[in-house]
Amino acid sequence: MIDEFAKDNLHRRLRRDREALLWKLDGLSEYDARRPLTATGTNLLGLVKHVANVEARYFGEVFDRPSPEPLPRWQDHSHGSDLWATQDETRDQIIGFYRRTWEHSDATINELPLDAPGHVPWWPEPCPNTNLFAVMVHVLGESIRHAGHADILREGLDGRTGVRAENEKQIDEEARAAYCAKIEQAARSAVPIKASASFAIRRS
Repeated sequence: MIDEFAKDNLHRRLRRDREALLWKLDGLSEYDARRPLTATGTNLLGLVKHVANVEARYFGEVFDRPSPEPLPRWQDHSHGSDLWATQDETRDQIIGFYRRTWEHSDATINELPLDAPGHVPWWPEPCPNTNLFAVMVHVLGESIRHAGHADILREGLDGRTGVRAENEKQIDEEARAAYCAKIEQAARSAVPIKASASFAIRRS
């Protein structure tokens, strides 16, 4: 009973964060979906491509249920090839691959028990031998992490935030500006307090 409860909750959260990640592409131009938005090149479509490959591998070959679609060698991921979209890869191709991967992953999750053995060849010893529960937790962590990245990147582009489209609220620019100003003032006010305290400690 507890295994089914745990699996259902992990799976439900994974499905939620998949959709949240995809939503971050909604309404963006091709350029904004692909362009680097941090000093390390992080970009929105690349995040989707990366998470799709992560799911395809972890719920595929780890349980001897390889993805029906060709994947690059896992060794090649160290070069960051799965973190950005080439000019020959369309947004629809990457999103389609991600959605088809969900179907394959969901079949693995639904058909195997949580203690089903798996083998992750890219994990160092003594960790490669694992099970479905550990892999679900790992993939969920990856999905949540990158959905969070995507949320911040999208906010930086046009101010849109949130997890679900149906819960999105109209942006109140004045309220946001006032809120940020309050935080900025608190940050500036804290600096001399810390500096004074540090000086007092050194003198004593």
